[in-house]
Amino acid sequence: MAVERLQRALARAGLGSRRACEELIAKGLVTVNGRVASLGDRVDPERDEVRVRGHRVNVNPRIHVYAFHKPAGVTSTLRDPHAASDLRRFLPRGPRVFPVGRLDRDTEGLLLLTNDGELANRLMHPRHRVEKEYLAEVEGTPAERHLARLRRGVELEDGPARAIAARAVARAGGRGAVRLTIAEGRKREVRRMLAAVGLPVRRLIRVRVGPIRLGRLRPGEIRELEPEEVLALYRAAGL
Repeated sequence: MAVERLQRALARAGLGSRRACEELIAKGLVTVNGRVASLGDRVDPERDEVRVRGHRVNVNPRIHVYAFHKPAGVTSTLRDPHAASDLRRFLPRGPRVFPVGRLDRDTEGLLLLTNDGELANRLMHPRHRVEKEYLAEVEGTPAERHLARLRRGVELEDGPARAIAARAVARAGGRGAVRLTIAEGRKREVRRMLAAVGLPVRRLIRVRVGPIRLGRLRPGEIRELEPEEVLALYRAAGL
């Protein structure tokens, strides 16, 4: 890709208008490859490292991040000969992207897709504690004692697991719904946590990953994140 003016690259990355980006440069808050940038500088978006206030900014237009509403029954893999349905038919045209982590086959909801390996690794690694929020329809009536146990932590076969937040959002006819936030993402972790406190899951939907929400995406729909959303995701991942 050809070089371009630094303020244009910053604006395209979601840092604000070109005028606002020029002000960031003029104040000495932008570096390119470790050197304080000046107005009029040009960058190669695919090669140069750009930082604002010390934080790396992705100015590479070939990097893509998508939000996908995974339907139930679809496996979170690009190609699985043993699965009835995988991700291939849902993927957008263009650069090859891959899922950030997995949702089990029966779980619905938000799955991020990207071709930025560093971002994906950071979002998945428990050390960075990127929150994942779920809405679970459960058997039984969720009471405060169930929720308190989830917040304190429950013992699973692969070690303890604890919810950052847990609250009941519905109770009716011997069933209910729980909104649960975790910062890990072990295999079927939310289902196992709820089963451990006596609330087996009937339906599970992931509604948020870090700052990105499922919103109005319908099952099977996919959209590319806006530059401001990608920037927020990089911040959440510590990039």
